[in-house]
Amino acid sequence: MRIEPLTCAIGAELIDVNLADAAKDDALFAEIRAALLKHRVLFLRDQDISRADHVAFARRFGELEDHPVVGSDPDNPGLVRIYKSPDQPNDRYENSWHSDATWREAPQFGAVLRCVECPPVGGDTMWANMVLAYEKLPETVKQQIEGLRARHSIEASFGAAMPIEKRLALKAQFPDAEHPVVRTHPETGEKVLFVNGFTTHFTNYHTPARVRYGQDHTQGGAALLQYLLSQAMIPEYQVRFRWKPNSVAIWDNRSTQHYAVMDYPPSHRKMERAGIIGDKPY
Repeated sequence: MRIEPLTCAIGAELIDVNLADAAKDDALFAEIRAALLKHRVLFLRDQDISRADHVAFARRFGELEDHPVVGSDPDNPGLVRIYKSPDQPNDRYENSWHSDATWREAPQFGAVLRCVECPPVGGDTMWANMVLAYEKLPETVKQQIEGLRARHSIEASFGAAMPIEKRLALKAQFPDAEHPVVRTHPETGEKVLFVNGFTTHFTNYHTPARVRYGQDHTQGGAALLQYLLSQAMIPEYQVRFRWKPNSVAIWDNRSTQHYAVMDYPPSHRKMERAGIIGDKPY
């Protein structure tokens, strides 16, 4: 297996490796896992593997989880089908910088995403290195956000367009999760900026040290959150991947955000994602 970095900040391509083989080879899988921790997102081409192989490889990282709105392949629980078609209007959930399922108390460890079918041009996906995003923050901002916590909501994202009864039922099933604004990566010990498109507000910003008058909270807190969210948009922290059928991306959801570019006309785009259960951020 060869590893070719794609940018100085994030991302590498794995060459001369088959994921069906890696699912059964402990030494090869260990190499891939180490590369994932180093490069945060890995890309592979020409992975003509079965859904069972896809699931078997992803399960080497941990157990898989379903998605309460999107749904899984009926024969392969945990393999979420993200299918677009020409007669289906584009939604607006993917073309926002986000980490997957941070509305859960224990967001995903990561994911293995395989392209089944895609437009000939367009529909790329971008990833951002949120360890680097934190490292590059001004020291004054690092001090300002130390100890801050924030809410993440499925209701305000996937649930927003639902009838109110269904939306409230979704929130009852998945109450807004609270996470640290800066989490610690459980394997590397790195500090990670951990707010994204699912984040709605800070929960402990309104303290005497930060708030003189009410508008320091209503405006100052919101402005700070928007500033932090904007860090994923800095090109120097990013990598962009152009999909082809049988291309695969493997990413560490704990230290990255991603954005599915919706620049293509109505067309078939079929992606299958195995999301791996994670742990509670600290």
